[in-house]
Amino acid sequence: MKERGLVLILKELHETIDRLTAQAYGWPEDLSDEQILERLVALNAERAREEAGGHVRWLRPDYQVPRFAKGAKARTGELDLGETVVALDAGKPVFPKDRHEQPLAIEALLAARGGAMDAGAIARAFKGGGKRIEARVGQVLVTLARYGRVTALPDGRFATRRAA
Repeated sequence: MKERGLVLILKELHETIDRLTAQAYGWPEDLSDEQILERLVALNAERAREEAGGHVRWLRPDYQVPRFAKGAKARTGELDLGETVVALDAGKPVFPKDRHEQPLAIEALLAARGGAMDAGAIARAFKGGGKRIEARVGQVLVTLARYGRVTALPDGRFATRRAA
């Protein structure tokens, strides 16, 4: 029971960090992971343009400017994300975080592709996937094969079952 209490405390701390981070950036708290990533990509591009133009946003100007800027003054200003938001690849589906939705997403992907695929190829077919989710995709594929939802091929690939 103690472990469960500690997990709940950790979950609460993560939620607090997420909320405060969103507030610090001036963003809504209910952004999806994709929206957050789009905004961070845009923010990075904006910062790179500013720094190329000589405008550096120091975190600790009193300490950093004398040591690293060699005579530059710390300037500040508001960041305008206006038209700089970069769209991510909308063609790839997002791999669900919910473990119960993952088999459905993998099965749907296999059906949509129409051919056999291995766990690595399936993982790469999801937005933000790849090595990060490959082991989980492999587990789900084995389960789907056991339940007869997909066919495990001898070469390590999997294919959707065809209706008779």
